[in-house]
Amino acid sequence: MRYPMMLSATAALLALAAVTPALAAGPTDAMTKAGCTACHAFDKKIVGPAYKDVAAKYKGQDVVARLMQKVRAGGKDVWGPVPMPPTGPDKISDADLKAAIEAVLKG
Repeated sequence: MRYPMMLSATAALLALAAVTPALAAGPTDAMTKAGCTACHAFDKKIVGPAYKDVAAKYKGQDVVARLMQKVRAGGKDVWGPVPMPPTGPDKISDADLKAAIEAVLKG
């Protein structure tokens, strides 16, 4: 009787993992090293928007290159009055930035 219960519990956990957003388990190492997590979290606004809100805003749009440019240049007045400083390639490589943005958009 224990064996079927363990299988059911395992199946439930696997199903939950399949629908869990890409960043719900945590940001990528590159995002942490670049300092992204000082202002952003997956499910809540800190200084900048929550990653889930970014994903919702750009859902279904091909915006990876555009968002890469925005992160590199920094910006203001898109998500509120606090500006986002530019994030250069010395903080996060182009490849890691692209992967991070793709993960956020999968959110």
